[in-house]
Amino acid sequence: MRHPIAGFPKPREPRAPHVAARAGFFARLDKLLSEPLRNAPPSELIRNRIMAGAALFLFLSTVLYILTHPFTPKLAPTLFANLGYLSTLVVLRRARTHHAPARLLFLVLCLGLFGSVFVSESPLGSIHAATMLLPALAVYLLGPRWGFAMTLLVIGVLGILHPLYYTSVHSGPLFLPREEIWPLHIAASVSFVGAWGLGALHSTARRSVQESLEQTLQELRDSESKLSSVIESTGDVVISMDPQGRVLTANSAAKQLYLQYFGKPIEVGVPLFEPAPPALRELWEQRIAQVCAGERLHVEEESEHQGVRVVVDVRAHPLHGADGRLMGLTLFSRDITARKQAENRLGEMHRTLVDVSRQAGMAEVATGVLHNVGNTLNSVNISTSLLAEMLGKSRVVSLAKATQLLREHGADMSTFLSSDPQGQKLPAYFIALSEHLLEERDTMSKELVSLTQSVDHIKSIISMQQKHARTAGSIEQLAVPQLIDEALRLHAVSFERMGILIEREYAAVPPILVDRHKLLQILINLLSNARHALVDSGRQDKRMTIRIRLSPDAQRLLIEVADNGVGIAPEHTERLFTQGFTTKKTGHGFGLHISSLAATEMKGRLSCTSPGPGQGATFTLELPVAGEEATS
Repeated sequence: MRHPIAGFPKPREPRAPHVAARAGFFARLDKLLSEPLRNAPPSELIRNRIMAGAALFLFLSTVLYILTHPFTPKLAPTLFANLGYLSTLVVLRRARTHHAPARLLFLVLCLGLFGSVFVSESPLGSIHAATMLLPALAVYLLGPRWGFAMTLLVIGVLGILHPLYYTSVHSGPLFLPREEIWPLHIAASVSFVGAWGLGALHSTARRSVQESLEQTLQELRDSESKLSSVIESTGDVVISMDPQGRVLTANSAAKQLYLQYFGKPIEVGVPLFEPAPPALRELWEQRIAQVCAGERLHVEEESEHQGVRVVVDVRAHPLHGADGRLMGLTLFSRDITARKQAENRLGEMHRTLVDVSRQAGMAEVATGVLHNVGNTLNSVNISTSLLAEMLGKSRVVSLAKATQLLREHGADMSTFLSSDPQGQKLPAYFIALSEHLLEERDTMSKELVSLTQSVDHIKSIISMQQKHARTAGSIEQLAVPQLIDEALRLHAVSFERMGILIEREYAAVPPILVDRHKLLQILINLLSNARHALVDSGRQDKRMTIRIRLSPDAQRLLIEVADNGVGIAPEHTERLFTQGFTTKKTGHGFGLHISSLAATEMKGRLSCTSPGPGQGATFTLELPVAGEEATS
C-alpha cells in the first residue's frame, strides 16, 4: 500500500492471526515448487499452488486407499496414479515453467480415470458427472489449445472406446440396454465439448481482464513514479502527519533538513517535533490541533541555526479522505531567507537612493526612480500573487483522496479497479492529474522568468539613475515588437483580470539601436496609464491597441499605445508631460514627465492625442531608426 500524499511506503501494521496462519500455509506449500514457479506472477503462482496442493492431496489419498484395501487387479490403476502424482511432485520441484507438471498431472488423472472406468462393471463410469471436470481442468492447466486436444482424447476414450468395449468385448451382464448406451455416451461427448468451451471462454476472459489489470497497474505505477519524482525533485519540504502529529511520509528535502536541525533522522510513526525544545513543541501541538480542526496554516518562521539567520515559509493543510473523515495533515515548507534578504537589500537600496538624491538636490531623479520601480514592483506583485494562488489551488492534495481509495481497497484491488465505478476512473484521473501538475510547473516556470525580468529591470533603473548622473545605459540592437511583448507580459495578469482586450498591429520594422531599459521604462509607464484609464472608464469593452510602424520617410519608428478609456480634455494635453501634473486622483505627475525626458535622451519624442473626455487617448513614441549613437 502507498500513502496518499507522496507515494512513500506506509508503516507496516501487525498481521491478524488468521492472515499470519494463511501466509504460513502458503509458505509451506511453496516449498513444493521450484524457484521459478514460486517467483511466477500472481495468477500463475495460484495455478502452481493448486497443482502442488492437488498432487499432494491425490498422492496421500491414493496411499491411504492402497493401505486400506487388499491388492487386486482392480487396484493397478490406483497404483499407477499414485506413482504419477508422486512424479508430478518431483517435476514441480525441478520445472522452470508450469507446462511439464501440468501435462503430467492431467495425463495421470486421465489414465487413472480411464483405468478405473474400464475395470468397472458399470457402463456409467465414463458418463459420470466427475468426468465433466476433465475438459475444464485441461483448459485451466494447459490453456484452451492444449485443453481442446486433451478433450478430444477424453472423448475418444470415454465417449467412443469405452461404450464400444462395453457393447462388443465386455462379457459380463449389461446394466443398461444396448440401445441406450450410445446415446448416453454421445450426449456425454457433447457435454465434454461444452465443458471445454465454457472453460476456454472463462480462460480467455480471465486473460483479457488480467492483461487489462496489468496494464492499469503499470499505468498507476508510472503515474505514481512521476508524481513521486515531482515531489522528490522539489527543494521544498513535504511532510504528511496523522492527526496526532506523527510522521507518515517525508521527502528527501524534509529528511535532510530534519537531520541538520535535530541531529537525528526523521522516524515514521514518531511525532515530528518530539526532539524540539518544549516551547516549540507545545506551539506546534497547538497549530496541529488548529489544522485538524479545519483551519489552514500559513506562517513565516524565523530562527538562527549555527549562527545563520533562517526564514522559512510554512503552510499546513488538513487532509480528508473520500468520506470527508480527517486523515491527517500535510506540511509544506520553503526556505525564503534569500528572498527576505533581497527584499531587505532592495529596501535599503531605496532608502540609500532617496538619501543620496536629497543630499545632492536631485529630488526629481529619486522620485523618478521610485515611480519606475513602483511600476515594475506592481508586476512583481502580480507574478508573486499568481504563484501563491496557483500553489493554493494545486491538485497535489486531490491526489490524497484518490490514493486513499487505493489504500482502502488494498485487499480487493483487482475487483476495485475492474468493477467499481470509482476504481475504473482512477487510471485516467492519475494520467490527467500528472499532466495538470506538469502544466502547472511550466506555468510557474514562466512566471518565475517574468519575475526575474522585472527584478533585472529594477536593477537597471537604479543603476542607470543613481548618483544623480545622467549616464546612458548600454545600447543594443533589438526588435521592438519583442520588447513590447515583454512589457505586456509584465502586465498580462492584470489585463486579464480586468477584462482588457489587447490588440496588436505590428508592421514589418527593422531592429533599432536603443537603450533597452530606457525604452522598457517608457513602455511600462504607457501601458500602466492606459490600464488606469480603461479601469476608471467603467466600460465593458475595454480595449487597448498597440501599433508599430515607420514614419512616411522611413527615418523614424512610431510606437502607438491607444485606449478607449476616460480620454483627456484638450486643455490638459499640453501639460501632460510637465513635472507634477496628473489627472489621476492617486497620481503624482512624474511618470509621463520622466518618460518624456527618457525619450528625448534617446533622440526621440513622446506625444499624446485625444478626441476628448470619454473617447480614449493615443500616446505616440517616435524613435530614430538609425539609433541613438548614429544621431548623437
